[in-house]
Amino acid sequence: MKAVGIILAGGNNERLGDLTLLRATAAMPIGSCYRTIDFTISNMSNSGISKVAVITQYNSRSLHDHLSSAKWWDLGRKQGGLFVFTPFISSDNSFWFRGTADSIYQNLSFLRRSNEPYVVLTSGDTVYKMDYNKVIEAHIKKGSDITVVSRHMEPEFDLRLYGVMETDGDGRVLDFDEKPLEPAGNLVSLGVYVISRSLLVKLLETVIAEGRYDFVRDVICRYRKKLKIQSYNFDGGYWRAINSVKAYYNVNMDFLKKEVRDIFFKTEPYIETKPKDEPPAKLNSGAHLRNALVGSGCIINGTVENSVLFRKITSNDNTVIRGSIIMEGCLIGKDCVIENAVLDKEVILGDGKHIIGSPDKPMIVRKGSVL
Repeated sequence: MKAVGIILAGGNNERLGDLTLLRATAAMPIGSCYRTIDFTISNMSNSGISKVAVITQYNSRSLHDHLSSAKWWDLGRKQGGLFVFTPFISSDNSFWFRGTADSIYQNLSFLRRSNEPYVVLTSGDTVYKMDYNKVIEAHIKKGSDITVVSRHMEPEFDLRLYGVMETDGDGRVLDFDEKPLEPAGNLVSLGVYVISRSLLVKLLETVIAEGRYDFVRDVICRYRKKLKIQSYNFDGGYWRAINSVKAYYNVNMDFLKKEVRDIFFKTEPYIETKPKDEPPAKLNSGAHLRNALVGSGCIINGTVENSVLFRKITSNDNTVIRGSIIMEGCLIGKDCVIENAVLDKEVILGDGKHIIGSPDKPMIVRKGSVL
């Protein structure tokens, strides 16, 4: 393939609160069996990109564990493969990554040693399917310096969390405002970029020498008039960013919709993940399930409705779970009621506990809590 992939998965998203207290956003569990980064890595592999770098930083232990073998995404190769880069301290460098541009710059040898002419640069905190080949083809056809994948967002999205763009009739980016207080439009960047490898190296060397460290603000926004930056409209269906507690909750609830499940579960190319060797879920006598995703190794008593359950969860008699996300290894006692809540991993609830939130503000129970 004529492109190398770089996935930025090191950001610290405080808007997810306790959910990212001990994990990176890219490691957030999705849809009863995935991690968020599975979608981007699978998109890379499914697009024929066989050399992919994942750059991590904050709370990266669980993410590293998930990426411990590249074979699940067909990236276990002699030529190319999956590379995981973390900050390192040396005699001439005492910094953590100071921004997205700096994180790539500190691993510039990866790009210099590559032979592919193009780079697909993206984040690891989004849920979608995309053929990056189409973006590269449009990039070449338009003669662009940088191509930014974009989309017109619906009114319910908070545009202040995105980069908002203005383009001319041919799709050339005229203005780019990163996370504006007052968005001037609804065309937003999806955080996917195509750029030539040589140009990326040159731009990084320039901006870092000037003490600038952010790729969007210091490359895209700053060079929007000097370079030919082109917008590529993504109309391929489902796309969501995990950028808040509500967004995370809504994405998992979306997987309860048949049309969304069909995109990821039943339509090729598939999204791959690291498998777990657990027995099938067990529903005991009297258990009632309606519109629920239940992971392997679960033992279910009581009622589960409109909920997403991950691996190795035990719910006991007369417990009711509605509109909730229950992560791996939770133990739920008898006569409990859980509604519109997110239980992080390894939570233990005693008999008769009630955890009640709302769809707009789900109740969060921190990892390892015993109640």
